[in-house]
Amino acid sequence: MCADTPATTPDSTAPDYRDTVFLPETDFPMRAGLPQREPDWLARWERIGVYDRLREKKGPDGGKRAPFVLHDGPPYANGHLHIGHALNKILKDMVVRSQQMMGRDARYVPGWDCHGLPIEWKIEEQYRAKGLNKDAVDVVAFRQECRKFAEGWIDIQREEFKRLGVTGKWDDPYRTMDYHAEAVIADEFMKLLMNGTLYQGSKPVMWSPVEKTALAEAEVEYHDHTSHTIWVAFPWRRDASGGRAQAMANLHQRAQVVIWTTTPWTIPQNRAVAFNPAISYGCYEVIARPEDSNATIGMRYLMADKLAESVFAAAKLGEGMVRRLADVPAADLAGLVLSHPLRGVEGGAGRVGL
Repeated sequence: MCADTPATTPDSTAPDYRDTVFLPETDFPMRAGLPQREPDWLARWERIGVYDRLREKKGPDGGKRAPFVLHDGPPYANGHLHIGHALNKILKDMVVRSQQMMGRDARYVPGWDCHGLPIEWKIEEQYRAKGLNKDAVDVVAFRQECRKFAEGWIDIQREEFKRLGVTGKWDDPYRTMDYHAEAVIADEFMKLLMNGTLYQGSKPVMWSPVEKTALAEAEVEYHDHTSHTIWVAFPWRRDASGGRAQAMANLHQRAQVVIWTTTPWTIPQNRAVAFNPAISYGCYEVIARPEDSNATIGMRYLMADKLAESVFAAAKLGEGMVRRLADVPAADLAGLVLSHPLRGVEGGAGRVGL
């Protein structure tokens, strides 16, 4: 704005509508101040016992409401909450509240997982800070420290969950280290033993040689690995369809169905080859090859058209070295019986269905 330009002033001739707008008068403050007011709301809900009062509500006919129970999967009691906890609990709270408003007796039972490596690791961190060796600490004393550690974080996490506005039976949660819970687990285990459903089998258990404790599968981190890919040809053996066109049978003579897998060790036990009726397949013949290719001139292969180029490229067969002979309908594939690539080898398989 130039220095000599007058400032904009309200037009005194414009009508003033303030006296014509009638709004209700409330005690609500103009500024919500949620960060300061929300804790007061949560404290009031807890003080008047909103969760328990909802449990006392009757159904429309004066009877009990149909129950809806969300028995929550427990988080580890080993540190402050993070965004994952917030997402998990807020979504569950939405489910519980919506079920309550739809007329159900919606109970939310929170709990905590008090065992395992995440808690033990925290205690070991304290040991290392003090220069202590875990192996030098009595096992019972170590477990008591883990229990005490979990108890402390349960109280902290409980208040943090309440701060998220999650309503539930916070005064009576379940804890995996409660003696009652452990007794129930032992009791259920004995039921399996007595009714004969308990059996001894083999299952790999991840073990940490450093921590000298078992690991959950989710606690194991894997290095990236690129598996070996192999292409395997299953020779045509016969047409089991019972009377298909002889021309197609002749086309399939000398033809082999090509599959690929990243699990080569499964080939000896392979008993079937799968195909998709919605995919187009063709019969291809090798008509030339370079010296560094293991392909055989004159061999015919049945494979998916979309994969043909990449398969022949892997076999070092370039342009002009392969020709497509004909379409192979799904009905013809369904009638083929193949020979296993290890047929004739000692211990090898016999025929393979397609």
